[in-house]
Amino acid sequence: MIDHLADLAALVVLMPLAGGVVIQLFADDHVGDRLNQVFALITASAGLTLGTMDLWLRPPAGTGLLTIDPVAVVFLCVTSLVGLASALLSPRYLDGTARSFFSPRRSRRWYYLGFYCFWAALLAVPLAGNLGLAWLLVEATTAASAPLVAFSGKRSALEAGWKYLILTTAGLTVALLGILVFYASAHDPGLGALGWSALSQLARHIPHDVVLVSFLMMMAGFAAKIGWAPVHNWLPDAHSESPPPVSALLSAALLPSVMLIAWRVKIALGPALGGHAASYLFIGFGLLSLAVAVPFLWRPMPLKRLLAYSSLEHMGIIALGIGFGTPLAIAGVVLHVAAHGAAKALGFYTATPLLASRPSAAKLPVRGLAMSSPALAGSFALSLGTLSGVPPSPLFFSELFILLGGFLAGQLLAASLAALLLALGFLGLLHALLEGLLGGRRHRVAIRARRAAGVLAGFGATTLSALVALAFVLPGSFLVEAIVKWAS
Repeated sequence: MIDHLADLAALVVLMPLAGGVVIQLFADDHVGDRLNQVFALITASAGLTLGTMDLWLRPPAGTGLLTIDPVAVVFLCVTSLVGLASALLSPRYLDGTARSFFSPRRSRRWYYLGFYCFWAALLAVPLAGNLGLAWLLVEATTAASAPLVAFSGKRSALEAGWKYLILTTAGLTVALLGILVFYASAHDPGLGALGWSALSQLARHIPHDVVLVSFLMMMAGFAAKIGWAPVHNWLPDAHSESPPPVSALLSAALLPSVMLIAWRVKIALGPALGGHAASYLFIGFGLLSLAVAVPFLWRPMPLKRLLAYSSLEHMGIIALGIGFGTPLAIAGVVLHVAAHGAAKALGFYTATPLLASRPSAAKLPVRGLAMSSPALAGSFALSLGTLSGVPPSPLFFSELFILLGGFLAGQLLAASLAALLLALGFLGLLHALLEGLLGGRRHRVAIRARRAAGVLAGFGATTLSALVALAFVLPGSFLVEAIVKWAS
């Protein structure tokens, strides 16, 4: 069975790469758009099939460079669905793009090549069975997505692309040094020493101080890519300047996928560190990220920038759940990843018709959307309402699970501070939601109904995925039980 899953995993990664190359061969944009639809559907179907087979058949975790376990299923399915929605909505964005970093004749094909390479790397990250391979794949996401961040060719986009490239690469360099310190400290480690199961065994034979230093370097490096405070400086600019379909992948798939790698490192090296050192580091990153994000959520800002700071907040929430580590908190993490991916992608996709009808919306907050476009106001309200944690949204329950898990873990101070920060963040996003729907007349944006209808139709599957996920991730479900067993 594992051989069949390995073949399917190879298809999941190679299919989008093939799509990007094949689309390059066609000069006709219309044909390229059709091929985009075909390859996107095949890739997403393969990813969801792989996740479903692992979920129900529950085969061995994997061998060599491949790992297929319950936690990989969640991240793989989220990345598959968000990637599918982004691919299907990319032609709408490209139709409304007047300029690009690339030449007009080939910009569409270069966009698809970068997009599919980025998606392929994202799909491969949860399946990586080796820390070294995982690092290479995370670095590959940077190489593929940096040109997409700067795709519009505007000066602000070019600056955001360079900032994203330099800061995340610098962080990953620190993580690589941590990996090398760990690897060099082992006696005759061999090629498989960086496998997830081998890491924990190898750490027992390495001095405690060396393990601690290497772990801190790896976490500090991966934090720059996750967007944890205080190394999050690239995140608001990159999310704001990227094409909306790319911003959706950055926030809903990239940040959580790198978080998964950090989580795997914590599981592998945590026992060798002793005590709760690894958990405290995650809790510290989580609280700091929440504290930094909240003041920005209270400020009026354009939609995409607001969603970027919301990403900082939600990566902090997930970090808290991992740090608390109780079964209830882990259930909250799984639900949060799925629901956040759907809601955040919907928010970024809503920006496509918004920016196409009124380019000034890139610099001004949304106001009076309920009056100018009730249909688009619905997707805006669904996204921000879910992200704020308004009951009974899935994120309300996931945050509740994480907080209760923190109290059950005995982290009373951390859980109380997190509850206060979450309440402040809720009020900030709720204010942005009400202003965006019912705000002043002078900032209202006229939106064409047909564009708004296209947005809503494109995200039905993505939003539905978060609701369906509820059936699998509530405490006591076999998926959560499997992930809790893996995490412990």
